[in-house]
Amino acid sequence: MMRPQILPAMLVAFSLVGQQAPKPATTKLTLQSAIETSLKNNLQVQIASESRDFTRAGLTVEEGAFDWNLTAGLNLSKTQDATRFQGLGGSFTTLDGTAQSRSLSVGSTKAFGWGGNLSLSYAPKYSSVSGTYYGGTTATPYDGSLTATYTQSLLRNFGREVTESRLIVARKSAQAADLGFTRAIIDLVASTESLYWDMVFAQRNLENKRQALNLAQKQLRENQIRVQVGTLAPIEVTSSEASVAQREQDIIAADAQLLNAKDALIRALYPSTERPAGLELADAPSVKPLELNEATAEKQALANRLELKSARLDLESKLVLETAASNRLLPQLDAYATYTGNAASQIPSEGLAAVNKDLTKSAYPGYSVGIQFALPIQNRAAKGSQAQARANRRSSELSLRDLELGITLEVRQTYRNVEASAKGVAAAEKTRYFREKDLEAEQKKFENGMSTNFLVLSKQNDLDTSKSAELQSQITYAKAVTALEKSLGHLLEARKLEVR
Repeated sequence: MMRPQILPAMLVAFSLVGQQAPKPATTKLTLQSAIETSLKNNLQVQIASESRDFTRAGLTVEEGAFDWNLTAGLNLSKTQDATRFQGLGGSFTTLDGTAQSRSLSVGSTKAFGWGGNLSLSYAPKYSSVSGTYYGGTTATPYDGSLTATYTQSLLRNFGREVTESRLIVARKSAQAADLGFTRAIIDLVASTESLYWDMVFAQRNLENKRQALNLAQKQLRENQIRVQVGTLAPIEVTSSEASVAQREQDIIAADAQLLNAKDALIRALYPSTERPAGLELADAPSVKPLELNEATAEKQALANRLELKSARLDLESKLVLETAASNRLLPQLDAYATYTGNAASQIPSEGLAAVNKDLTKSAYPGYSVGIQFALPIQNRAAKGSQAQARANRRSSELSLRDLELGITLEVRQTYRNVEASAKGVAAAEKTRYFREKDLEAEQKKFENGMSTNFLVLSKQNDLDTSKSAELQSQITYAKAVTALEKSLGHLLEARKLEVR
């Protein structure tokens, strides 16, 4: 009775054991998709983004120096006091009393970029006294004032280039941070392309080594047959076996090179996400003629390179700081104007409304104007700061010039490298083609007894070397193109990428 129940369960168990776990899919990658994947997942991009946000936040910090500031205060006080004295009859008399007051102050200050400062204050108050100490109960009416003071620097700290120097530098630093983020993207794209072409080389190099092994094995089999029929000396088989062993050793090294190249590319594309089991690269390097001459390439680089734009922003910042430092050599001369609105003391029944009415209508205004002057005798701190600012500006100018020369040299080198690499690809293709023909001819000679096994194996080695050289020249050309586009400053445009 148990068998009908156990049998289906056993069949299910065996079917589960017999099922194979699905193999992870192999990802097929074009160069463009590899770049996009790297930009999406790479941690360096995220680090560069955080650095850019940090620098941008510095701009907000400097803008805060020109924010409106609100101040307020409330004071409540109650004071009891007394005095005791002896009268004519010898008795002591005590006079006591209580004083109370309530005051409120509300103010605001604002600094302006041209060197002015505004201060506003509104201060109503109420006070009262009671008791024999004060001669009875009285109430000092409501009172208050409204004050506005504006101060303007006329020499030192005058003008936006001086007062807003830190803000201007912060703006330029934020622009430089955007350029730095874009540079990080460019470096990542160039690095990803290099890793991609390294893996392409490793894959195709392994294929070439396998083809070389097939040729060596074919030669070994044919030699063994010739030895059996007596047309070849047995010693010739040994050299063929050595050639096969060497080809197998080459495959082992090429396979390890491929695994390392694949791991490096996967690490760059999937640093923190699920990694595919394998990669299949779809693109191969192709040679295209250059569409610009060397002089045009130099002009493009000097106009587009982000390093130069950052260096120019740095120089502009140093000029602003030098201007501000020079301004601090001037004496301090400030002009100020103050308006004070007063209110008539009001009896308690009229209250605070009457005070505010007097203040808003300027019923009892007061005015004052004046100037303040200060002159440091030696002012060595300002002189030292100016010298430092001047030296920093000169250093930036020299650095910019040096960078321009370096970029010009880099463009020339990368441009010529592309030209040389393209010619190298053509030459390597010809060499590989003639090596193939040379091997075919040598094999026919060997079959007809007009050549030796040693020469055939030598021709195979020559063909294998020429294939490796051809592949290396193609990869070198692809990397040279990347280096040229990077040196010209339009690598992202060439890859149809946009930084946001």
